[in-house]
Amino acid sequence: MSAQPNMARSLGGRDVCPIGLGCMSLAWAYGTPPTPEDSAKLLNRALDCGYDHLDTARIYGLGKSEALIGDTLHGRRKHFYLASKTGILVDGDKRRIDCRPEVIRNALEESLRLLRTDHIELYYLHRRDFTIPIEESVGALGELVKQGKIGGIGLSEMGAETVRRAHAAFPITAVQNEYSLWSRNSEIAVLDACRDLGIAFVAFSPVGRGALAGTPNDPAQLEDNDMRHRFPRYTPENWPHNHALIVQFVALAQEAGVTPAQLSLAWVLSRGDNIHTIPGTACIPHLEENIATMVQQVDPAFLARADELINPQTIAGPRYPPDMQATSDTEEFA
Repeated sequence: MSAQPNMARSLGGRDVCPIGLGCMSLAWAYGTPPTPEDSAKLLNRALDCGYDHLDTARIYGLGKSEALIGDTLHGRRKHFYLASKTGILVDGDKRRIDCRPEVIRNALEESLRLLRTDHIELYYLHRRDFTIPIEESVGALGELVKQGKIGGIGLSEMGAETVRRAHAAFPITAVQNEYSLWSRNSEIAVLDACRDLGIAFVAFSPVGRGALAGTPNDPAQLEDNDMRHRFPRYTPENWPHNHALIVQFVALAQEAGVTPAQLSLAWVLSRGDNIHTIPGTACIPHLEENIATMVQQVDPAFLARADELINPQTIAGPRYPPDMQATSDTEEFA
Protein backbone atom coordinates (compact mmCIF):
# COMPACT_ATOMS: atom_id res chain seq x y z
CA MET A 1 0.00 0.00 0.00
CA SER A 2 1.07 3.55 -0.68
CA ALA A 3 1.87 5.42 2.50
CA GLN A 4 1.31 8.90 1.09
CA PRO A 5 -1.19 10.23 -1.48
CA ASN A 6 1.44 12.32 -3.26
CA MET A 7 1.24 11.45 -6.96
CA ALA A 8 -1.15 11.04 -9.87
CA ARG A 9 -2.95 7.75 -10.31
CA SER A 10 -4.37 6.14 -13.42
CA LEU A 11 -8.09 6.33 -14.13
CA GLY A 12 -9.27 5.01 -17.46
CA GLY A 13 -5.74 5.21 -18.83
CA ARG A 14 -5.33 8.85 -17.84
CA ASP A 15 -3.20 10.08 -14.96
CA VAL A 16 -5.27 12.29 -12.65
CA CYS A 17 -4.99 13.67 -9.16
CA PRO A 18 -6.35 10.96 -6.85
CA ILE A 19 -8.46 13.56 -5.06
CA GLY A 20 -11.30 14.48 -7.39
CA LEU A 21 -14.37 16.61 -6.81
CA GLY A 22 -17.78 15.10 -6.10
CA CYS A 23 -20.43 17.48 -7.43
CA MET A 24 -23.58 16.29 -5.65
CA SER A 25 -23.73 19.03 -3.03
CA LEU A 26 -23.66 21.74 -5.69
CA ALA A 27 -27.23 20.83 -6.58
CA TRP A 28 -28.81 18.60 -3.96
CA ALA A 29 -28.76 16.54 -0.76
CA TYR A 30 -27.09 18.54 2.02
CA GLY A 31 -29.53 21.34 2.66
CA THR A 32 -29.84 24.41 0.45
CA PRO A 33 -27.31 24.21 -2.40
CA PRO A 34 -25.20 27.22 -3.38
CA THR A 35 -26.43 29.61 -6.02
CA PRO A 36 -25.47 28.86 -9.63
CA GLU A 37 -23.08 31.81 -9.46
CA ASP A 38 -21.31 30.47 -6.38
CA SER A 39 -21.23 26.97 -7.86
CA ALA A 40 -19.59 28.35 -10.98
CA LYS A 41 -16.94 30.09 -8.87
CA LEU A 42 -16.25 26.84 -7.03
CA LEU A 43 -15.98 24.77 -10.22
CA ASN A 44 -13.54 27.20 -11.79
CA ARG A 45 -11.53 27.39 -8.57
CA ALA A 46 -11.39 23.59 -8.51
CA LEU A 47 -9.65 23.47 -11.89
CA ASP A 48 -7.40 26.38 -10.94
CA CYS A 49 -6.12 24.66 -7.79
CA GLY A 50 -5.45 21.26 -9.37
CA TYR A 51 -8.62 19.19 -9.52
CA ASP A 52 -8.78 17.29 -12.82
CA HIS A 53 -11.44 14.65 -12.09
CA LEU A 54 -15.04 15.81 -11.67
CA ASP A 55 -17.79 13.37 -10.72
CA THR A 56 -21.50 14.03 -11.15
CA ALA A 57 -24.76 12.14 -11.84
CA ARG A 58 -28.12 12.72 -13.43
CA ILE A 59 -29.96 12.43 -10.13
CA TYR A 60 -27.94 15.23 -8.53
CA GLY A 61 -30.59 17.91 -8.65
CA LEU A 62 -32.33 16.08 -11.51
CA GLY A 63 -29.75 17.27 -14.01
CA LYS A 64 -28.79 20.53 -12.29
CA SER A 65 -25.29 19.33 -11.37
CA GLU A 66 -24.59 18.18 -14.92
CA ALA A 67 -25.92 21.46 -16.31
CA LEU A 68 -23.77 23.48 -13.91
CA ILE A 69 -20.65 21.69 -15.11
CA GLY A 70 -21.63 22.03 -18.75
CA ASP A 71 -22.55 25.70 -18.55
CA THR A 72 -19.54 26.65 -16.42
CA LEU A 73 -16.72 24.55 -17.78
CA HIS A 74 -17.49 23.79 -21.43
CA GLY A 75 -14.69 26.17 -22.41
CA ARG A 76 -12.24 24.24 -20.20
CA ARG A 77 -13.43 20.76 -21.12
CA LYS A 78 -10.01 19.36 -22.06
CA HIS A 79 -8.65 20.17 -18.61
CA PHE A 80 -10.60 17.59 -16.61
CA TYR A 81 -11.64 13.94 -16.60
CA LEU A 82 -15.42 13.78 -16.47
CA ALA A 83 -17.57 11.11 -14.85
CA SER A 84 -21.35 10.89 -14.62
CA LYS A 85 -23.91 8.23 -13.72
CA THR A 86 -27.26 6.84 -14.78
CA GLY A 87 -29.72 4.30 -13.49
CA ILE A 88 -31.59 6.09 -10.71
CA LEU A 89 -34.74 7.69 -12.06
CA VAL A 90 -37.28 9.92 -10.35
CA ASP A 91 -41.02 9.72 -11.00
CA GLY A 92 -42.75 12.41 -8.98
CA ASP A 93 -41.83 11.80 -5.37
CA LYS A 94 -40.67 8.23 -6.00
CA ARG A 95 -37.27 6.90 -7.03
CA ARG A 96 -36.63 3.76 -9.02
CA ILE A 97 -33.69 1.97 -10.60
CA ASP A 98 -33.79 1.25 -14.32
CA CYS A 99 -30.71 0.07 -16.20
CA ARG A 100 -32.35 -1.32 -19.31
CA PRO A 101 -30.28 -0.71 -22.46
CA GLU A 102 -32.76 1.69 -24.05
CA VAL A 103 -32.99 3.71 -20.83
CA ILE A 104 -29.19 3.89 -20.59
CA ARG A 105 -28.88 5.12 -24.17
CA ASN A 106 -31.52 7.81 -23.74
CA ALA A 107 -30.04 8.94 -20.43
CA LEU A 108 -26.59 9.29 -21.95
CA GLU A 109 -27.86 11.53 -24.72
CA GLU A 110 -29.46 13.82 -22.17
CA SER A 111 -26.27 13.87 -20.08
CA LEU A 112 -24.20 14.79 -23.12
CA ARG A 113 -26.62 17.64 -23.83
CA LEU A 114 -26.56 18.97 -20.28
CA LEU A 115 -22.80 18.62 -19.95
CA ARG A 116 -22.31 20.33 -23.33
CA THR A 117 -19.92 17.67 -24.57
CA ASP A 118 -19.84 14.79 -27.05
CA HIS A 119 -17.86 12.43 -24.82
CA ILE A 120 -17.90 11.41 -21.15
CA GLU A 121 -14.72 9.73 -19.96
CA LEU A 122 -16.42 7.51 -17.38
CA TYR A 123 -20.11 6.59 -17.25
CA TYR A 124 -21.41 4.64 -14.26
CA LEU A 125 -24.41 2.51 -13.51
CA HIS A 126 -25.41 4.35 -10.34
CA ARG A 127 -27.00 1.28 -8.76
CA ARG A 128 -27.62 -2.36 -9.66
CA ASP A 129 -30.87 -3.08 -11.45
CA PHE A 130 -31.87 -6.42 -9.95
CA THR A 131 -34.58 -6.97 -12.58
CA ILE A 132 -32.16 -7.62 -15.45
CA PRO A 133 -28.76 -9.35 -15.77
CA ILE A 134 -25.83 -7.03 -15.14
CA GLU A 135 -24.34 -8.32 -18.40
CA GLU A 136 -27.23 -6.77 -20.34
CA SER A 137 -26.68 -3.31 -18.90
CA VAL A 138 -22.91 -3.52 -19.29
CA GLY A 139 -23.34 -4.73 -22.87
CA ALA A 140 -25.27 -1.57 -23.69
CA LEU A 141 -22.55 0.56 -22.14
CA GLY A 142 -19.93 -1.41 -24.06
CA GLU A 143 -21.63 -0.42 -27.31
CA LEU A 144 -21.44 3.22 -26.24
CA VAL A 145 -17.71 2.79 -25.62
CA LYS A 146 -17.32 1.39 -29.14
CA GLN A 147 -19.27 4.35 -30.52
CA GLY A 148 -16.89 6.75 -28.75
CA LYS A 149 -19.59 8.40 -26.66
CA ILE A 150 -18.07 7.21 -23.38
CA GLY A 151 -14.52 6.28 -22.57
CA GLY A 152 -15.15 3.62 -19.94
CA ILE A 153 -17.74 1.87 -17.80
CA GLY A 154 -18.19 2.35 -14.08
CA LEU A 155 -20.24 0.55 -11.45
CA SER A 156 -21.47 2.22 -8.26
CA GLU A 157 -22.47 0.53 -4.98
CA MET A 158 -21.96 -2.95 -6.37
CA GLY A 159 -20.52 -6.09 -4.82
CA ALA A 160 -17.59 -8.25 -5.84
CA GLU A 161 -19.59 -10.96 -7.62
CA THR A 162 -21.40 -8.34 -9.72
CA VAL A 163 -18.12 -6.60 -10.52
CA ARG A 164 -16.56 -9.86 -11.71
CA ARG A 165 -19.57 -10.78 -13.85
CA ALA A 166 -19.69 -7.31 -15.36
CA HIS A 167 -15.97 -7.25 -16.10
CA ALA A 168 -16.26 -10.59 -17.90
CA ALA A 169 -18.89 -9.06 -20.18
CA PHE A 170 -16.94 -5.86 -20.94
CA PRO A 171 -13.89 -4.36 -19.19
CA ILE A 172 -14.85 -2.19 -16.23
CA THR A 173 -12.84 0.98 -15.70
CA ALA A 174 -13.85 1.87 -12.15
CA VAL A 175 -15.99 0.86 -9.20
CA GLN A 176 -17.35 3.68 -7.05
CA ASN A 177 -18.49 2.65 -3.58
CA GLU A 178 -18.71 4.41 -0.26
CA TYR A 179 -15.43 4.07 1.60
CA SER A 180 -14.10 5.86 4.66
CA LEU A 181 -12.83 5.10 8.13
CA TRP A 182 -16.39 4.42 9.27
CA SER A 183 -17.79 2.77 6.09
CA ARG A 184 -15.60 -0.17 5.07
CA ASN A 185 -17.95 -2.59 3.35
CA SER A 186 -15.68 -2.63 0.32
CA GLU A 187 -12.94 -4.23 2.40
CA ILE A 188 -15.02 -7.42 2.57
CA ALA A 189 -14.47 -8.30 -1.09
CA VAL A 190 -14.75 -5.41 -3.58
CA LEU A 191 -11.30 -3.96 -3.04
CA ASP A 192 -9.75 -7.38 -3.63
CA ALA A 193 -11.81 -7.85 -6.79
CA CYS A 194 -10.69 -4.47 -8.13
CA ARG A 195 -7.04 -5.26 -7.44
CA ASP A 196 -7.35 -8.69 -9.06
CA LEU A 197 -8.97 -7.28 -12.20
CA GLY A 198 -6.96 -4.07 -12.53
CA ILE A 199 -9.98 -1.83 -11.87
CA ALA A 200 -9.71 1.61 -10.28
CA PHE A 201 -11.64 2.10 -7.06
CA VAL A 202 -13.27 5.50 -6.45
CA ALA A 203 -14.28 6.19 -2.86
CA PHE A 204 -17.29 8.43 -2.32
CA SER A 205 -18.17 10.03 1.03
CA PRO A 206 -14.56 9.67 2.22
CA VAL A 207 -15.10 12.03 5.14
CA GLY A 208 -18.33 10.43 6.36
CA ARG A 209 -20.66 12.99 4.76
CA GLY A 210 -18.90 15.72 6.70
CA ALA A 211 -18.75 14.00 10.08
CA LEU A 212 -15.07 13.02 9.75
CA ALA A 213 -14.21 16.58 8.79
CA GLY A 214 -15.20 17.55 12.32
CA THR A 215 -18.66 18.80 11.32
CA PRO A 216 -21.56 18.87 11.86
CA ASN A 217 -21.30 19.21 15.61
CA ASP A 218 -25.02 18.57 16.08
CA PRO A 219 -27.39 17.01 13.51
CA ALA A 220 -30.17 19.10 15.02
CA GLN A 221 -28.50 22.11 13.39
CA LEU A 222 -28.87 20.64 9.90
CA GLU A 223 -31.51 22.04 7.57
CA ASP A 224 -34.75 20.10 7.31
CA ASN A 225 -33.99 19.05 3.72
CA ASP A 226 -30.54 17.66 4.58
CA MET A 227 -30.48 13.96 3.70
CA ARG A 228 -28.27 13.17 6.69
CA HIS A 229 -31.38 13.26 8.88
CA ARG A 230 -32.22 9.86 7.35
CA PHE A 231 -28.89 8.20 8.13
CA PRO A 232 -28.75 6.02 11.25
CA ARG A 233 -25.38 7.33 12.42
CA TYR A 234 -26.88 10.81 12.82
CA THR A 235 -29.91 9.80 14.90
CA PRO A 236 -30.31 10.98 18.51
CA GLU A 237 -29.66 7.39 19.61
CA ASN A 238 -26.34 7.00 17.77
CA TRP A 239 -24.92 10.48 17.29
CA PRO A 240 -23.67 11.09 20.89
CA HIS A 241 -21.53 7.94 20.73
CA ASN A 242 -20.23 8.78 17.27
CA HIS A 243 -19.60 12.40 18.15
CA ALA A 244 -17.44 11.34 21.10
CA LEU A 245 -15.25 9.37 18.67
CA ILE A 246 -15.11 12.32 16.29
CA VAL A 247 -13.90 14.59 19.09
CA GLN A 248 -11.00 12.19 19.62
CA PHE A 249 -10.40 12.05 15.87
CA VAL A 250 -10.20 15.84 15.64
CA ALA A 251 -7.59 15.83 18.42
CA LEU A 252 -5.63 13.12 16.59
CA ALA A 253 -5.59 15.17 13.40
CA GLN A 254 -4.36 18.19 15.32
CA GLU A 255 -1.55 16.08 16.79
CA ALA A 256 -0.66 14.92 13.27
CA GLY A 257 -0.52 18.51 12.04
CA VAL A 258 -3.39 18.18 9.53
CA THR A 259 -7.11 18.85 9.49
CA PRO A 260 -9.60 16.04 10.21
CA ALA A 261 -10.65 16.00 6.55
CA GLN A 262 -7.04 15.69 5.44
CA LEU A 263 -6.42 12.82 7.85
CA SER A 264 -9.58 11.10 6.55
CA LEU A 265 -8.50 11.49 2.92
CA ALA A 266 -4.93 10.43 3.60
CA TRP A 267 -6.20 7.26 5.27
CA VAL A 268 -8.45 6.36 2.31
CA LEU A 269 -5.70 6.94 -0.24
CA SER A 270 -3.23 4.91 1.82
CA ARG A 271 -5.34 1.79 1.33
CA GLY A 272 -4.17 1.05 -2.21
CA ASP A 273 -2.46 2.58 -5.22
CA ASN A 274 -5.57 2.05 -7.36
CA ILE A 275 -7.77 4.10 -5.03
CA HIS A 276 -9.15 7.55 -5.87
CA THR A 277 -11.49 9.64 -3.77
CA ILE A 278 -14.06 12.32 -4.56
CA PRO A 279 -14.93 14.47 -1.53
CA GLY A 280 -17.75 16.86 -2.26
CA THR A 281 -18.15 20.39 -0.99
CA ALA A 282 -20.02 23.58 -1.69
CA CYS A 283 -17.38 25.68 0.07
CA ILE A 284 -14.20 26.95 -1.60
CA PRO A 285 -12.08 26.89 1.60
CA HIS A 286 -12.99 23.21 2.08
CA LEU A 287 -12.25 22.58 -1.60
CA GLU A 288 -8.75 23.98 -1.11
CA GLU A 289 -8.29 22.16 2.18
CA ASN A 290 -9.12 18.79 0.63
CA ILE A 291 -6.69 19.00 -2.27
CA ALA A 292 -3.98 20.32 0.04
CA THR A 293 -3.91 16.78 1.41
CA MET A 294 -1.66 16.03 -1.56
CA VAL A 295 1.20 18.04 -0.08
CA GLN A 296 0.80 16.86 3.51
CA GLN A 297 3.12 14.30 5.03
CA VAL A 298 1.10 12.16 7.42
CA ASP A 299 3.12 9.74 9.51
CA PRO A 300 1.77 6.19 8.96
CA ALA A 301 1.53 5.86 12.74
CA PHE A 302 -1.26 8.46 12.75
CA LEU A 303 -3.07 6.60 9.97
CA ALA A 304 -2.88 3.43 12.07
CA ARG A 305 -4.24 5.24 15.12
CA ALA A 306 -7.10 6.66 13.05
CA ASP A 307 -7.82 3.15 11.81
CA GLU A 308 -8.07 1.85 15.36
CA LEU A 309 -10.18 4.75 16.59
CA ILE A 310 -12.90 4.83 13.91
CA ASN A 311 -14.01 1.63 12.21
CA PRO A 312 -17.18 -0.48 11.83
CA GLN A 313 -16.64 -2.04 15.27
CA THR A 314 -16.45 1.30 17.09
CA ILE A 315 -19.13 3.28 15.23
CA ALA A 316 -22.79 3.15 16.28
CA GLY A 317 -25.40 2.52 13.58
CA PRO A 318 -25.39 1.15 10.02
CA ARG A 319 -24.50 3.43 7.12
CA TYR A 320 -27.94 3.40 5.43
CA PRO A 321 -31.58 3.10 6.51
CA PRO A 322 -33.23 -0.15 5.32
CA ASP A 323 -34.89 1.27 2.19
CA MET A 324 -31.61 2.75 0.91
CA GLN A 325 -29.64 -0.35 1.84
CA ALA A 326 -32.03 -2.43 -0.26
CA THR A 327 -30.80 -0.63 -3.39
CA SER A 328 -27.14 -1.43 -2.69
CA ASP A 329 -25.42 -4.54 -3.99
CA THR A 330 -22.38 -4.25 -1.73
CA GLU A 331 -21.47 -6.87 0.83
CA GLU A 332 -22.51 -6.10 4.39
CA PHE A 333 -20.86 -6.84 7.70
CA ALA A 334 -22.71 -9.28 9.92
